[in-house]
Amino acid sequence: MRGRTHLKGWNPMTTDYLNFMPAAGVATLIRQRQISPVDAVEAALQRLTAVEPQINAFVTVTAEHARAEARRAEAAVMHGAALGPLHGVPITIKDFIETADVRTTYGSRVHANNIPKRDSIVVQRVRSAGAIMIGKTTGPDHGWKPLGDSPLTGVTRNPWALEYTPGGSSSGGAAGVAAGVAPIAVGSDGAGSIRIPASFCGIFGIKPSYGRVPHPGQSPAANSCIGPMSRTVLDAAILLKALAGSYAGDPATLESDPADYPALLGSGVAGRRFAWSVDLGFARRVDPEVRDICQRATQAFVTAGASVEAATPAWGDLKSIIDDIWPASWVGRIGHLLPDWEEQMDPGLVACIKAGLEQPRGTFVRAQTRRIAFAEIAHRFFENFDFLLTPTVAVPALKVGLLVPEDWEPHAWDWMQWAPFSFPFNFSWQPAATVPAGFTAGGLPVGLQIVGRRFDDLGVLQAAAAFESLRPWAHLKPVLPAIDD
Repeated sequence: MRGRTHLKGWNPMTTDYLNFMPAAGVATLIRQRQISPVDAVEAALQRLTAVEPQINAFVTVTAEHARAEARRAEAAVMHGAALGPLHGVPITIKDFIETADVRTTYGSRVHANNIPKRDSIVVQRVRSAGAIMIGKTTGPDHGWKPLGDSPLTGVTRNPWALEYTPGGSSSGGAAGVAAGVAPIAVGSDGAGSIRIPASFCGIFGIKPSYGRVPHPGQSPAANSCIGPMSRTVLDAAILLKALAGSYAGDPATLESDPADYPALLGSGVAGRRFAWSVDLGFARRVDPEVRDICQRATQAFVTAGASVEAATPAWGDLKSIIDDIWPASWVGRIGHLLPDWEEQMDPGLVACIKAGLEQPRGTFVRAQTRRIAFAEIAHRFFENFDFLLTPTVAVPALKVGLLVPEDWEPHAWDWMQWAPFSFPFNFSWQPAATVPAGFTAGGLPVGLQIVGRRFDDLGVLQAAAAFESLRPWAHLKPVLPAIDD
């Protein structure tokens, strides 16, 4: 139940013309009045209706609101109004980001009927850029794991292979982009929640430097970032520029304005120094096929004029740090919900919270101290390299219903054992992106992670763009049975 096909040229008389066109292309056609925002939104809603029964990527579809916004966007074009960089482009928003008068559930039955009164600053910036929200996308219970199921919304599936997870916690956003519903999505990433689903779904995703994009309501671990997922690097660059910038309501945001990411993408990586690590010195095991696909993909940077050197950072067992931080963090955030809601919560999340409740006093603080020490060591590592390359995830997408791969030792809540490459850079607050590196023999996408120095979001985007120019992927799309066959 999987497959892929090449787009052989877009026909303006078909929905594929818009559904699999990059956001930059859609915005350009709208500006040129070759298509209307109404056309773009209708194509997205038609595709959503077609694929949603199979992938289950949406908590809420805001069809009528989107249509009304599209009509207003069309009028703005016709009257010669100033247009934002994403004017009329359909977009999805993770259902963990507050939207005025549209429910925000955090993937949880606890918040199933939560309807915020105002948009978050991120959604305000999405609207200012001209993008049109067509719906809120799924994620696991409170975003606690990198998988696509929750007690509230059921199972979200990977468009490349429906029996597999799209990853998470930005599950529906990645699945929707991969399936051609919308070209761009807003996700969030506290330990890999943008990069893991982007990798599993064969798209691009970037976790910016901590503080680059406002994210009020931060977790006690101070590790989560909001960022874009897209079919192309350019689309992510446009969206990230729109989202980034200081905000008084979030004291962690960076004061400086973002660089002009889209305009500066093409600088290349000639002369830049890349480190390649297959395990970061502590990963328990890496699937051999994933390892080989990613290692071959690193040669694209050599072709682009950069150097790539195998390296094993001497960072110690980072897994032991997150093992202490993750349960304690969830105790601090939602531990108070257990007495009333335990039976309606994800059992793995409940087990994780209970593990946190059993931790000795001071565990969280001691783990944070070790985390800060690691961040300093990591930054010193980047004095010798511009970028670090790793697999994005140690394994291909898991089958639906699994918390760990079938041949791994089971655990009640510990998913980090198969995703060791993402959380370290939430700890160190560095920008990290995933680019599609290839497919397994079984047809599952594999991602290559690009990590940059803190604040060098532009450099990571430039490296990703250089890779994309040599190994493009946006012309590929999954084949959904009964829809694309």
